[in-house]
Amino acid sequence: MPDDVLISVRDLTTGYGDQLIHEHLSFEVRRGEILMVVGASGCGKSTLLRHLIGVQQPLAGEIWLEGENLTASRGAARTRILRKFGVLFQSGALFGSLTLAENIALLLDEYTSLPQATKEVITRIKLALVNLSGYENYLPSQISGGMKKRAGLARAMALDPLLLFFDEPSAGLDPITSAELDRLILQLNASLGATMVIVTHELASIFAVAQRVIMLDKNSKGILAEGRPDALRDHAPNPVVHAFFNRELLPVTP
Repeated sequence: MPDDVLISVRDLTTGYGDQLIHEHLSFEVRRGEILMVVGASGCGKSTLLRHLIGVQQPLAGEIWLEGENLTASRGAARTRILRKFGVLFQSGALFGSLTLAENIALLLDEYTSLPQATKEVITRIKLALVNLSGYENYLPSQISGGMKKRAGLARAMALDPLLLFFDEPSAGLDPITSAELDRLILQLNASLGATMVIVTHELASIFAVAQRVIMLDKNSKGILAEGRPDALRDHAPNPVVHAFFNRELLPVTP
């Protein structure tokens, strides 16, 4: 793999039983970039994410991360690869009976042998990075939806991953809170240099955050378009791509 490529997806085919979702999907994620995976409902955005984070195995093809084959990995080798990334799930996926600090400390307890005092410092630092200083002892039920997303992001960063995955980070948020989360994502990308892969359908976030997008297509089961979102909005020759990025209805064929 070239040095500037962090993830290489090669000829990926996914599906459930006899239903194929993607066929022969190939693309790369470059180090330090914010790549957004976009497309209409049913195109397989979340399915692709589940394969990228190793939750599902593809029917065919490979996913390489820093020169290691995630698809073929097993045991300790697989655990080592999985530790290279963090995931912000759509709901935040925080444990409701644990404080925010305890949610973050779970990963440190599981994967490190650091002293307790060091873990507490790391926990405070991660919460500060997402503007949640002082909320260490709050339960998820005591904070807002946007704060839960930020706490989930703090937990995703607990082990200093090279790569962060986001599943519909703006889902369920009002426009202002969504814009604040977009700004935070940009700040973290700039300050930490973390590579980010974000699954979303929110046009405002796509234009505010994405450095590059890949647009999946349900009919072709592949990538319909790839590039900067503003370039696809203004210059895409494909009418489906143009309609998506301009929030327009396609003409109805008789």
